[in-house]
Amino acid sequence: MKNISKYYLFFLVTTLIILSCGKALESHEPVSSDATIPAQVTAITVVNGNGNATIKYAVPVDPNLAYVKAVYTITNGQQYEVKASYYSNSLLLEGYADTLEHDVKLYSVSRSEVLSAPTTVKIKPLVSPIWQVYNSIKVQNAFGGYNLTAVNATKANVSIIVTKKNVFDEYEADNDKSVFTNVDSILSKVRGIDTTDHRYGFLVKDRWGNKTDTMYKVIKPLFETLLPKSSFSAFVLPGDAPQVTNGAALPYAWDGKLGWPFVSFTEQAAGGPNPHMITFNTGTLARVSRVWIRPFPEGTRFYYLTTMKRFEIYGSANPSLNGALDASWTLLGSYTVTKPSGLPYGTDDANDQAIASAGFSWEVDVNAPKVKYIRIRCLENFAGGTAQSINELSVYGDPR
Repeated sequence: MKNISKYYLFFLVTTLIILSCGKALESHEPVSSDATIPAQVTAITVVNGNGNATIKYAVPVDPNLAYVKAVYTITNGQQYEVKASYYSNSLLLEGYADTLEHDVKLYSVSRSEVLSAPTTVKIKPLVSPIWQVYNSIKVQNAFGGYNLTAVNATKANVSIIVTKKNVFDEYEADNDKSVFTNVDSILSKVRGIDTTDHRYGFLVKDRWGNKTDTMYKVIKPLFETLLPKSSFSAFVLPGDAPQVTNGAALPYAWDGKLGWPFVSFTEQAAGGPNPHMITFNTGTLARVSRVWIRPFPEGTRFYYLTTMKRFEIYGSANPSLNGALDASWTLLGSYTVTKPSGLPYGTDDANDQAIASAGFSWEVDVNAPKVKYIRIRCLENFAGGTAQSINELSVYGDPR
């Protein structure tokens, strides 16, 4: 019992010490009781920016000065203040969504939290990022959905909110379709929508709660279906790379089987150092929407050896039989495979493996013409060569 009492007493005393220290740390009393009013800043200049303004000034020679602060009200009526220590000579005011002239109150603050008289500074922000993004939004019908693009030149943190009608016939945000980003070139591809008309609203918000008007668009996704693999056949042209001789074959790329030897696998030595090409006939004239490709893994490593890293896909309705990539072929797209983890060559983590195992869908320009023949040209594989391997592929499009 004595030992228990000692431990209890030690715990109680330690707790009280910690609590007392915490209270001391939470104190926000001024570091001085000097009631002297600090000197005001001078030589004030303003640099207006997109949705913001930077106020520059000369810091007064005043040993009692602690910091300078600006108090301002943004477009939506919210009041903010920003502070800068006496080691700095500028303040950034953010959150404006208009280009009107605004008054800002500038104060010098002493170590005892005494404020100087305010200096009124006028600012006039440039066009806000949310309006720049909003005015650049373009929405285009795509296969199974739509593509949204926009320009965010200042790389501001913005939200493109997509709204749709709910069961009460009121527009509400759809977070799955909305975009939250700070990249300069915005691209959102929304899929999984049926081919009827859909009316969506699009508006842009920032982190201060400012928002633009709402534009409404009627989206009608383009029809796509899986082209029947039973109609596929090899269509080897001059210049196409030969398959390896120990079991691989081009038709294995669409046989529905995974693993070795059910793979299309070109041979680097016999195929030469130039980009390796394979060609096949889908048997169906269609507007291709996407080509799905599952890489062939070497054990558990997908981003390895002959897995394509940079490649092109071409299409033709009636290709030249000389094998040249001439006017009879249309470039459907140029693509790059990126390992999600960024791990060194030869090392895949579980997420890398899961993503590659599920296959990659490579989308085709919606304005591309109808084609029947597909040609895949490998520019670089993960080993640095040009040989290519495909464990399985599928082609989607509209054959109507």
